[in-house]
Amino acid sequence: MFRELVRKHKQLGMDETINVLKTETRGVLSVNGDDGYPYGMPMNHYYNEDDGCIYFHQGRVGYRLEMLKKDHKVSFCTFDKGYRNEGEWSLNVRSAIVFGTIEIIDDPEVIADIGDKLSRKFTQDEEYIRQEILRSGPGTYILKLTPEYMTGKLVNES
Repeated sequence: MFRELVRKHKQLGMDETINVLKTETRGVLSVNGDDGYPYGMPMNHYYNEDDGCIYFHQGRVGYRLEMLKKDHKVSFCTFDKGYRNEGEWSLNVRSAIVFGTIEIIDDPEVIADIGDKLSRKFTQDEEYIRQEILRSGPGTYILKLTPEYMTGKLVNES
């Protein structure tokens, strides 16, 4: 069902793919939109090593939520900032692509827990995190992406 990479020599191992998901702060979540058009949007994410799922926060209204209620299949892509080998101008970029299904979570405890973990990717300011969860939590859902297939790739942009 899911296609394997054609250029297998560029494929990352699963540990390195997961590392990209853990360390990068943003990616593009794509849902099936109206009239067959994909709808992708930049999203902050949290990769949970305990269950292997990727979590996002989501407001309680909006087009993305409407589309997820119609079709829970999604793809998510993120990539690192890249690096250059000494003496080379081209950039080497590691990416991760995940295909899976989304579950919409309305449990206040899960919203607070994932909100806390997601916030810590950006700040360690305890008071800010606490206030943000208190302020935003009631108007938030958590989206849980359960991977069905994921792969990583190292591309040299020459």
